[in-house]
Amino acid sequence: MCGLAGILDLRGEPVAHGTVRRMTDALAHRGPDGEGVWCEGPLGLGHRRLAIIDLTPAGRQPMVGPGGRHVIIHNGEVYNFAELRTELQRLGHDFVSATDTEVVLHAYRQWGRDCLSRLNGMFAFAVWDRESRELFLARDRHGIKPLYYTSDGQRFAFASEMKALLTLPGFERRLCLPAVHQYFTFQNVFTDETFFEGIRVLPPAHTLMVRPDGAAEPQRWWDYSFGLDPLQASEDECVDELFHHFESATVRQLVSDVPVGSYLSGGMDSGSLTAVASSHLGRIHSFTAGFDLTSASGIELGFDERVPAEMMSHTFKTEHYEVVLHAGDMEQVMGDLIWHLEDLRVGQCYPNYYVARLASRFVKVVLSGAGGDELFGGYPWRYYQVAGSKGQDEYFHNYYSFWQRLVADEDKAKLFQPAVRSALSGHSTFDVFRGVFAEHPLPLETTDDYLNHALYFEARTFLHGLLVVEDKVSMAHGLESRVPFLDDKLVDFAMRVPVRYKVEESLLRASLDEDDVLKRARWRSSSEGKSVLRKAMSRLIPPEIIERRKQGFSGPYDSWYRGESLEYIRRLLSSPRSRYREYVNSAFVESVIMEHTSGHRNHRLLIWSLLCFEVWLRKFM
Repeated sequence: MCGLAGILDLRGEPVAHGTVRRMTDALAHRGPDGEGVWCEGPLGLGHRRLAIIDLTPAGRQPMVGPGGRHVIIHNGEVYNFAELRTELQRLGHDFVSATDTEVVLHAYRQWGRDCLSRLNGMFAFAVWDRESRELFLARDRHGIKPLYYTSDGQRFAFASEMKALLTLPGFERRLCLPAVHQYFTFQNVFTDETFFEGIRVLPPAHTLMVRPDGAAEPQRWWDYSFGLDPLQASEDECVDELFHHFESATVRQLVSDVPVGSYLSGGMDSGSLTAVASSHLGRIHSFTAGFDLTSASGIELGFDERVPAEMMSHTFKTEHYEVVLHAGDMEQVMGDLIWHLEDLRVGQCYPNYYVARLASRFVKVVLSGAGGDELFGGYPWRYYQVAGSKGQDEYFHNYYSFWQRLVADEDKAKLFQPAVRSALSGHSTFDVFRGVFAEHPLPLETTDDYLNHALYFEARTFLHGLLVVEDKVSMAHGLESRVPFLDDKLVDFAMRVPVRYKVEESLLRASLDEDDVLKRARWRSSSEGKSVLRKAMSRLIPPEIIERRKQGFSGPYDSWYRGESLEYIRRLLSSPRSRYREYVNSAFVESVIMEHTSGHRNHRLLIWSLLCFEVWLRKFM
């Protein structure tokens, strides 16, 4: 787990060592254990190391392969590297380190681009071919590890974080309005655009080959396939096989030369990971964030998960640590959080930042339960928005209406300033939304098709947003976050599990607003989604956890934004000096705050996103 950066001068001019060093200095938090810079002619590669596997100097990067033809910089972990190493040794490859990076380098030498389908892990890497003068970039299936790039026709540059690209001499910072448009629609960005005009993110499961003439076109090497090849098996058989895949995936991701811990909420996913990890490693560290509920009310009184987390910690004999968050903690961390996050995405993530900081004081590696919901149908209140659609057009319009998480199309005339509206004329977020489905060949004819399309969409968009946040808030503290639910073999199996084993039919009979905090009280079913996963995980964790209603990692923001946090909100968003006013109508923002404080609407997601946008502008523009 590291930070990487590089520059290819497309004119053939030599790259200065100091230019690359400034890029890696901007990534120092990602790799506190070492640094390296390699420059030769028009190429410069830089690396910051977080030492997890093979802590010796043999693991330093940039790493030059045998014969000197190939040079690699690599961020992430390949969990099956030991098996690949053995296979490559049989093919005549010799190794000088015990790192997975060297295995990736030799795998690329042996199989070229086809090596990617053999790598089970999370990764972003770059390989420079000194003979062909080609630069190859690749990103893992799900986008667990980030990779951004920019090109102005004279130089091509890339890095694990955009802030490294901002150090490039002459880079002009301009706001990308189409990305902002997407953000204030979806609280996410579905295309490869970022808030910085000219900086793009290499999409998950894509490669990019940059040739001496500057030609570079991203190519997809893998995609999700929900519903394309469903298992012909009983539910009990699926449960048995799922348990085997889950246990194997978790054990596979325990490989490390440093201590491994686990996040431990009060839910099933993190509890299952902790159960397997503790059974194989013994007494591990576990970490939970709780919330001060003094000013909370109603359904929010159930948002603090410390009690069930402590119960599971007792069950699995972990060494357990907690951080308790209060309303004022958001203000204290907001500047540092947005600086590290830089790529604004889904969710109110400052609690994640705090719990990652806590974990980093004890371990270098932590297990996270991200991905379980997206693979196994953990959001049924979303799926029944479209389960009863009559054909493709109705499906897309129903689902698009739901996924306008922040500002609906009919309100955007009030949201943006006139100059911004003019610049966005012709830019359709509906077209962006529908474009996500363009590569999914499954027809839209039955309820099963509708749900599999929903799983596909959320894996491509919502999950990627969560993973961007997961990487940034953990690496801000030099912490490697692993996501065993996204193990290749487990994902391949999960995509084949029939949706009738994931989502109970009774959960698809009504329609609710995702932001309605009372939605969980309205269920008539005894459980919520992920049925097959619940049955498999019942072998690991207590029944009272299995039977708990789904509880997202959320604080009592509805109450806090009306009370203790309101002064901070007004200080940022009601000031005449607020930076957002150049782009967003202040009268619209005031109406949002007024509607929330009066209790007429719950605007917690939109208020959080406006705060993020304001702080982002102050930090980066």
